[in-house]
Amino acid sequence: MRIVICDYAGHPFQVELSRCLARRGHAVLHLHFADLQAPKGELTVLAGDSPNFHIEGIRTGAPFDKGRFLRRRFLEARVGELMAARVAAFSPDVVAGCNMPLDAQKNLRKACAARGIAFVFWVQDLVSKATYHFLNEKLGLLGRAIGRHYMRLEGTLLKSSDAIVAISDKFLQPLEQWGVDARKVRVVPNWAPLSQIRPVGKDNPWARRHGLADKLVALYSGTLGLKHDPALLLGLARAGAGSGLQVVVVSEGAGADWLEQRRREATLDNLVLMPFQPMELYSEVLGASDILLAMIGREAAGFSVPSKILSYLAAGRPVVASIAADNDAAATIRDAQAGLVIEPGDETAFYDGVLRLASDPEQRRRLGRRARLFAEQSFDVEAKAAKFEETFAAIPRPSARRAGVAALKPASQS
Repeated sequence: MRIVICDYAGHPFQVELSRCLARRGHAVLHLHFADLQAPKGELTVLAGDSPNFHIEGIRTGAPFDKGRFLRRRFLEARVGELMAARVAAFSPDVVAGCNMPLDAQKNLRKACAARGIAFVFWVQDLVSKATYHFLNEKLGLLGRAIGRHYMRLEGTLLKSSDAIVAISDKFLQPLEQWGVDARKVRVVPNWAPLSQIRPVGKDNPWARRHGLADKLVALYSGTLGLKHDPALLLGLARAGAGSGLQVVVVSEGAGADWLEQRRREATLDNLVLMPFQPMELYSEVLGASDILLAMIGREAAGFSVPSKILSYLAAGRPVVASIAADNDAAATIRDAQAGLVIEPGDETAFYDGVLRLASDPEQRRRLGRRARLFAEQSFDVEAKAAKFEETFAAIPRPSARRAGVAALKPASQS
């Protein structure tokens, strides 16, 4: 089978899937948006990779700024056009779109429909629900109008897709409300690449280079966007200033910039910020921590499942997460018995939980061992690849499909 994975963000486990599918005999092209600020996987062809595996970064040739909405929308649509062009040249049997902004996904889906290429919507977040929520808060009536447009568009894309892979069964009800045929949907939870993220000692080269090997460290690594709360990290640094706790944030973008400004204003020496680190250093980055941190707002928990927690578990470190109790990530931490889950909005409980765990090294060791054990039992990439193969194989051949460009017209005209 010829397969294209359009992985907009370039995250680690998506590219691991592409590598695995190539090892299993498929010709695989992995596309990602190279200009996006995000934690990246191993996005080059390695010496041991299958000759069936190909990877390319898509660039628009223009600076990409998430904060400039209209320009961002134009560039996202352009990424979809460029990916569609590469798909056409590769001539695959199936394309999976993952982490794609909806304007990009629309152009990609339309190109696939025009060429009779099967299209799989790999649902990581309910993008339009997030858009509606945040634009409503920011722009009021205008934001709600834009949000409704994207909700219509996402529903149309989902219904016209030949198959859907959802990362959580919590997404099944919203998909049903959009009128998606349940027979097209398969739930495949996310994972982390165990071969690339492994437990390493705290006294490692990266930790020594940054002066953290002998420090008590609570670390956050990953995207810090609208659905997160960077103020929680600032507050933790203040709460832990007298205890010797270092709060380390590995991120880029608006949230990291906001933290840097507040750090300077408050002269918080125990708040350390640094940019995203290369994938080959990720185990050492996470290994430098004593506690790993995650947070997502209460509203955002209904349409997003933070996958960074899976990487945290693979690293064998305890997790303290400010996440609604009914979010899948919170359930994973509880199932793994690998940390603490604090309800969003309870800042004091979050700070107290981190500081209490920071003072108990034996408890941290127990939680960390459970974290890695859970990851080893749950993150089998071969099993995940087999589920994707089954999903792709179950899609009817082009002569039996009725997708087509016309299915996209209602959303594109709204």
